[in-house]
Amino acid sequence: MALLEFNDRGIYCPRADVYIDPWQPVDRALITHGHADHSRWGHKSYLATHSAGPVIKYRLGDIKLQTVGYGEVTTVNGVKFSFHPAGHIVGSAQIRVEYKGEIWVASGDYKLEDDGLSEAYEPVRCQHFITESTFGLPVYRWAPQEAIFADINDWWRMNKEAGKVSVLTGYALGKAQRLLMGLDTSIGDIYTHGAIENTNEVMRAQGVPLPDTIRVTREIDKKIYPGNMVVCTPGAVGGPWIKKFGQFSLGAASGWMTLRGARRRRGADRGFVLSDHCDWPMLLEAIDLTGADNIYVTHGYTALFSKHLRSLGLNAVELETEYEGELAEVEIKPEAAAEEATQAG
Repeated sequence: MALLEFNDRGIYCPRADVYIDPWQPVDRALITHGHADHSRWGHKSYLATHSAGPVIKYRLGDIKLQTVGYGEVTTVNGVKFSFHPAGHIVGSAQIRVEYKGEIWVASGDYKLEDDGLSEAYEPVRCQHFITESTFGLPVYRWAPQEAIFADINDWWRMNKEAGKVSVLTGYALGKAQRLLMGLDTSIGDIYTHGAIENTNEVMRAQGVPLPDTIRVTREIDKKIYPGNMVVCTPGAVGGPWIKKFGQFSLGAASGWMTLRGARRRRGADRGFVLSDHCDWPMLLEAIDLTGADNIYVTHGYTALFSKHLRSLGLNAVELETEYEGELAEVEIKPEAAAEEATQAG
């Protein structure tokens, strides 16, 4: 019997009778981070990191949640579990599982670049590594974060000179806060969509040092928006909410902005390639740092990435799971994204 196995509820440890990021209700769930495809309602008990806990409770409501520190070991029926920084969003973790010298790591979602907000990624040695492949094709290669934010702030200044509002999209947990940390507040004020500001309030309460923002409400006079920045969720674009800003320029921040079609589908004037996931070189580096020979690819370009890993001599298999990565942002089917990325590369 393998230490971890994969069934119709999630990643399962039979000896400890616990699941990692299950997508069906279970008795005991270990949660890597607060995104909805990894942290779902309905489990009897939850275990996550201290810094992931507040957002998970905010999103899921009245749940039985226990939190632990990074590196703290929890032992269940002889199996040792510990959480280690994944660098994806605040509180995100890789979960290390050890029993009698056999070591697995379930990485959840992760990135190697230190964004200055999330706890920085730490490689964990193991024999078995469970990885995503959201951007697991050679076409995906990120520029340094500083260069991307320089472009975003130049765009904001240009829009201000033109008397336009800058509207920038990013998902409410993780991307939005990372954008806020990179914006140059000397240019103007930053307004936020309610879903983002709700998350900001939870994170500020736990000590995350976000810059000052103003919640967009019906009471705010639209005349004060020109020249300022509005950060909103992708879902807010195209509806009546966005019309209140008058003349605006729309920017989208996502790894999917590598693809022309993704930007076109968003209706964005500018696309900024900024992702909270690994690019192609980072994925390969992360796998190499683990020292693992057995790789399990859970979501993203699973077939293509697994095939490449096998060409490197690794025992790599693709798995069917309900994790989405940044595919939830792009509003495009995975197979269509794969075709477009392959053509781009």
